[in-house]
Amino acid sequence: MAVEPVSAMSQSIVVVDAFTDRPFAGNPAAVCILPGQAADGWMQDVAREMNLSETAFLVQDGDGFGLRWFTPTTEVDLCGHATLASAHVVWEEGRVAPDAPARFQTRSGALTCARRGALIEMDFPSVPPSPVPQGDVPSGLEEALGARAASIGRNRLDYLVELDSEQAVRTLRPDIHALSAVAARGVIVTAPASTAGFDFVSRFFAPRAGVPEDPVTGSAHCCLAPFWSARLGRQKLVGYQASARGGTVHVEMQGPRVLLSGQAVTVWRGALLV
Repeated sequence: MAVEPVSAMSQSIVVVDAFTDRPFAGNPAAVCILPGQAADGWMQDVAREMNLSETAFLVQDGDGFGLRWFTPTTEVDLCGHATLASAHVVWEEGRVAPDAPARFQTRSGALTCARRGALIEMDFPSVPPSPVPQGDVPSGLEEALGARAASIGRNRLDYLVELDSEQAVRTLRPDIHALSAVAARGVIVTAPASTAGFDFVSRFFAPRAGVPEDPVTGSAHCCLAPFWSARLGRQKLVGYQASARGGTVHVEMQGPRVLLSGQAVTVWRGALLV
């Protein structure tokens, strides 16, 4: 497919805080709706300039959009918060009717978002973890986290490390440099919640993808949802990602899929000039 030059003077970019109902919380994502395909290097440069955990690039494709996600250093296969932010923007700008679903084609297949009252609901693939035998635990993982794991799992994207309490998750101070040696997209740390209104808490570290700690990670909940659903025996759960910004993710298991829901707030709009 031919790559069209991007018109700098007319190219808008929007920053949205996802998985929150107030500005300056949740996870910020930049959303850039392009007039046509752009070069990979240009998109990577924009993502590096934005310096957020993810920048989303969309191109209209029939009644949906092609969607790609870039961290400041690399393109990724799946990103929840930037998908939620993208859906928020296409509805806010009138590119999709208010009562119609927002549809995206991605490296992880077709993803669909729908409005459910104040929430945006995303239909994502479930990627449950498998237990990691003690002998296969990456050398230095627990030392890098500075915590002893109650259990360790792994899916195709990340390691899942369970700790024994919410307090242990919240006070965790990992060695990010040492954690970057772990051969995975990232490391999810989780525990049952002791705070009322939540079922589990988590944090997510992805230094190998250029994100030392992600504020709120939708794709990590594709692993957390099946894990805690099996543990707690319920299909619907509420998770809290206990980063400095913090954010709430509602999850519902539906067979091989998981519905992730949250809110979003537009923070600023601008124009790319180069």
